[in-house]
Amino acid sequence: MKEKSKTLVKIIPLGGLEQIGMNITAIEYEDTIIVVDCGLAFPEDEMLGIDLVIPDVTYLKENADKVKGLVVTHGHEDHIGAIPYIEKELGMPIYATKLTMGLIDNKLKEHNILSKVKRKIVKHGQIINLGCFRIEFIRTNHSIADAAALAIYTPQGIIIHTGDFKVDYTPVFGEMIDLPRFGELGKKGVLALMADSTNVERPGYTQSEKTVGKTFDNLFADNKDHRIIIATFASNVDRVQQIINSAYKYGRKVVIEGRSMVNIIQTASELGYINIPDNTLIEIERIKDYPDEQIVLITTGSQGENMAALSRIAASIHNKIAIKPGDVVIFSSTPIPGNEKAVFKVINELEMKGAHVIFQDTHVSGHACKEELKLMYALTKPQYAIPVHGEYRHLKRHAELAVEMGIPKDNVKILSTGDVLEIGTDRFKVTGKVPAQGILVDGLGVGDVGNIVLRDRQHLSQNGLIIVVVTLEKESNQIVAGPDIVSRGFVYVRESETLMDDCREVVQEALDNCLRKGVADWSKIKSGIKDSLGEFLWKRTKRSPMILPIITEV
Repeated sequence: MKEKSKTLVKIIPLGGLEQIGMNITAIEYEDTIIVVDCGLAFPEDEMLGIDLVIPDVTYLKENADKVKGLVVTHGHEDHIGAIPYIEKELGMPIYATKLTMGLIDNKLKEHNILSKVKRKIVKHGQIINLGCFRIEFIRTNHSIADAAALAIYTPQGIIIHTGDFKVDYTPVFGEMIDLPRFGELGKKGVLALMADSTNVERPGYTQSEKTVGKTFDNLFADNKDHRIIIATFASNVDRVQQIINSAYKYGRKVVIEGRSMVNIIQTASELGYINIPDNTLIEIERIKDYPDEQIVLITTGSQGENMAALSRIAASIHNKIAIKPGDVVIFSSTPIPGNEKAVFKVINELEMKGAHVIFQDTHVSGHACKEELKLMYALTKPQYAIPVHGEYRHLKRHAELAVEMGIPKDNVKILSTGDVLEIGTDRFKVTGKVPAQGILVDGLGVGDVGNIVLRDRQHLSQNGLIIVVVTLEKESNQIVAGPDIVSRGFVYVRESETLMDDCREVVQEALDNCLRKGVADWSKIKSGIKDSLGEFLWKRTKRSPMILPIITEV
């Protein structure tokens, strides 16, 4: 048998751990790095004004000559959303299955870089060579078609990355997960398993996507006399297929609304991943040509997102659809943790307008529950377990499950984003850290808003702003005009004239103080004003607004 190489493989997660979203992992051996997935995350509440968060790829830029390619497991935003931003910096060739690549192409087109990026469509079961790695794409099931797990053949052994997966014995489109292949790899010997942790806390098995189809059929039968509006994830093409099947069966016309939904369904339809019977889809403008009971509207906004179609309809600011009493609105999703408030706000608005909202039993997850994860361990029998895709609690539960499945405790590692894990048949150790903070995107600015700007935004949003304007004479530094006080988001000036007058006196005193001491340095004068006024306002109001002194000279 060929002797194993002395160099170790490095696994470096640059995102996707201790969070749901922004999945990206680098796997390195000598002069080869491959990148698995390249997703984005949506901003947390305290990231005021931020549109999205993309991974920090400083490490990949520093080692750009080693990066041989990007392999993508499936087409969800948290796995492909950051590709255009990262490709502008790295220009990696991309390898993905057909539907996944179709969705990536849409993104590259939007950013005008489609022609600059090398892309190759890979079939399930196919193996590609990148540097010293061979990567095999294995069919899996997920809430988007064409998902794949990756078997990465390295000089130290086989690493299996499941991507997001579930075991669906009766998928709506395509075939079931290739369990025999995982078993064959298990017989060969698997060095490490990097498996999806999203649903590890849920016992049992995830239900088949087909069960949702039956629920829809029943709902359509129960609501024959009403217009039906269904909100779901744009990327869940199989879900949309089942809604269309029920609509066709009950003689209804289908309208698709929401930009991301329209784009994805168009791509899926062109590539043959969704089958829409003739004369079923109609344009939104034609809704008025049909009675309500012949219409189904499929829309984005199942997570209560502010500008998504359903939220606009609920708030009566959609220019083509208005809720009527008797409309049946079905939420075919569960709220992602953190979105509950937004979802219930939309449900309340819809109910107030007379709609009947249904949100039970109309969704199944795309992620493996406990028993399916155990099956994956039983088939692959890995030497090491590296839980991925999940918040810390998910990773911890997953680590416990791996130990339950007979993997020694020392062979299970919960990594943090940015860890460098060195792995070989007789070594499994975190040996360093690389930058992996996440880069904030605000409008067209990528990375120009950092922690300091965010801290300022929080400060402004919580405490408001006070601007102090003073004009000094050039040579003598005598006060010519001011100090004037302008308040924004701190107090309503007209009702707080005494407070403003007192502020003026405090600033005047601080200025006199500085000038008496002969301080000519503006930055010192400014910090004197800030300190005095800040202290005074805290004593008087127990608030600390941002204070911005502006000095001009004449």
